[in-house]
Amino acid sequence: MKFTHELTYDASPADVYAMLSDPAFREEVCRAQQVVSADVTLTPRDSGGFHLLVDQVQDTAGLPSIARKITGDTTQAVVEEDWSSRSGGTVSVTSPGKPTSATGTVVLEAVGPGAAGTREVVELDVKVKVPLVGGKLEALMAENIKKGLEVEQGVGTAWLAGAR
Repeated sequence: MKFTHELTYDASPADVYAMLSDPAFREEVCRAQQVVSADVTLTPRDSGGFHLLVDQVQDTAGLPSIARKITGDTTQAVVEEDWSSRSGGTVSVTSPGKPTSATGTVVLEAVGPGAAGTREVVELDVKVKVPLVGGKLEALMAENIKKGLEVEQGVGTAWLAGAR
């Protein structure tokens, strides 16, 4: 299943990149997403990009029973971003031991008058390898990724406005 989501910010791409490459921001997003636990590791690259690894445990209480049969009461989600430059890179979301994955790209683009704003575009290929119900579970996984990105955008908007 193809998934695309856009996040917009009233800040320059340089400011948005600085936020996204700050481990404190990533930890704040995890708190706002109400994950059970999270370990955030962000390593800057000499090339101007960075590598992010967020290993988190999520509560599955709100998921339909069909999904909870696969995940259990909690599930581990490993989010990995590998930014090759200040304008984007690759993204993957996996759950070790589960038949789910989402892989793709993230790109920052200048938008608006004088290119004063930023659009962050996340494009993923979401896969759930479960016979018969895989498509439904892919849609559910994509919806959960969307909700997580919406929380991230809310935290990011406040972060960029200086309300942290």
